[in-house]
Amino acid sequence: MLGVVNADYLVVGAGAAGLAFADALVDHDPDVHVALVDRRDGVGGHWRAAYSFVRLHQASQFYGVGSTVFGGGVQRSGPEAGLYERADQPAILDYYERVLATWLPGRVSTFFRHSYADGLVVPIDGGEPLVVPEHCRIVDARYLAPEVPAECPPRFRVDDGACVVPVNDLPQLAAHAEYVIVGSGKTATDAIVWLLGEGVEADAITWVRPRDPWMLNRAVVQPDPAVFLGMAATVMRCASEAVSLPRLFLELESAGVMLRLDRSVEPTMAKTPTLATWELDLLRSVERVVRLGRIRSVEPGRIHLAGGTVDVAADAVVVNCAADGLKNPARVPIWGSEAITLQPIRAGFPCFGAALTGYVEATRDDDAVKNALCAPSSYGNSLEEWAVMNVLGSRNVAAFSAEPDIATWVSTVAINPARVPPDHPGSPALDAALEDLATFGARGVTRLAELAGLG
Repeated sequence: MLGVVNADYLVVGAGAAGLAFADALVDHDPDVHVALVDRRDGVGGHWRAAYSFVRLHQASQFYGVGSTVFGGGVQRSGPEAGLYERADQPAILDYYERVLATWLPGRVSTFFRHSYADGLVVPIDGGEPLVVPEHCRIVDARYLAPEVPAECPPRFRVDDGACVVPVNDLPQLAAHAEYVIVGSGKTATDAIVWLLGEGVEADAITWVRPRDPWMLNRAVVQPDPAVFLGMAATVMRCASEAVSLPRLFLELESAGVMLRLDRSVEPTMAKTPTLATWELDLLRSVERVVRLGRIRSVEPGRIHLAGGTVDVAADAVVVNCAADGLKNPARVPIWGSEAITLQPIRAGFPCFGAALTGYVEATRDDDAVKNALCAPSSYGNSLEEWAVMNVLGSRNVAAFSAEPDIATWVSTVAINPARVPPDHPGSPALDAALEDLATFGARGVTRLAELAGLG
C-alpha cells in the first residue's frame, strides 16, 4: 500500500509564489498543514538556477513573504544611493531558507526532488510515490513559473562550430572578441551591464533585440508610499487624458515614469521591469543593435534572423538571454474545481498576489466570494496587455480594499507596494498623491480599459 501525504494543502512549486501563499495561509489558519512539492533540491524556485550576477530588479522589500520583511533600507553609496537595496541570488536563497525554518514543525512538510501529477507525489530520483488524499486542496504555483536560460535550449538552430551559451555561463568564459547578447528583457540588460562592469568595451557587444522594451524608472518604484503612490497617480493622470497607448507611454516617459533604450524607436514591448538611470546610460553605450526579428539559426561568423542575416566575429560567443521569464497564458479563475491557481491580482508584484490569495483562503469559506475579491490579472507584454494588467489590477484593488480586514492586513505587509503603514507620519507629498489618485484613478482606469478594448 502506498504512503499518504498528510496535508490539507499541497502547494506545487516552492518558488516565490508558492512560498508567499503558504506563508500567509499558515500565518492565518492555526490548524492548517501544508505540503510543499518541488522538482528542485530546495526552496527558491527559479532562483536556484539563476545566473550568479542576478539581482532583483525591484526593491527587496517588495519581494518574499508577508510575515518576514526582506532586505535592508536605503543604499548610502554606489550608483543607486538613495534607492532601496536589491538582493542578489545568495541573499534571496538565504532569505527563503530562513523563512522555511520559521514555520513550525508539523505545519509545513517539504518534498524536494519530487513532482506532482494525477494525485501522486513522485520522487524524481526513484522510489515509491505518495498518494494525495481527496480532501487535500491542490495549489498550482507553477502556472506562471518563469523559464530560465540555463534550463531552456535555444529557440534557434545552432550549427556545428558556433559558440552559443546560456547567460549563466558568462562569468566562466574566457575573453572573446565579440559578445552577442540575445534578448530584449531584463536578463539581456543584466548581461550587458555585467560585461561593461567587467571591462568589456561597448563596441565588442552586439545586441540582438527583436523588440524594444518600455521599462519603469526604478527611482519611482520604491517602498515609500509617497513615491510609489505618486507614480501610480501620475500613471492615472496621464491615462485619463491619453489619446492612444503609444502616446501615453511617451507622456509617462516625459513624466519620469517610463524609460526606453533608444529615443528614436517607439517600443512595442511593455513587460516593464524596473531599470535605474545609471544602467540606462551603460546600455545606451552599446551601439550595434540588431533589429531583424528573432534568430532562426547561428553558424560560425553569421546569424540568420527572420528579417535578414548579420555577420559577427568567427569566434563570437552568442549569449542566450531569451527565456520566457514572464509568461502570459490565459487567465483562469484562481479558485477552480481542480486547484487554486496562483496568478497576479494587482498589477504586477506576484509575491503580493500569492500572499493575498493565501490570506483570503485562510479567512473565507466560499470560493465564489474569494474569486469575486481576487480575480486574476496577468503580466504585461504588448502595450495593450500592459493596459489590461493595470485595469484588472485596479479593479481588484477596489474589490479587496473594500473588505475591512483585508484592507488592514495589506497595510501591514511590505510586499504590498501601495501600502501606507498604520504608523506612517504622513507628508505633503503623500497627501498630494492620494488626492491625485482620488481625482484621476477612476477616469484613468476607464480610459485604459477603452484603449485596451476591455468591456
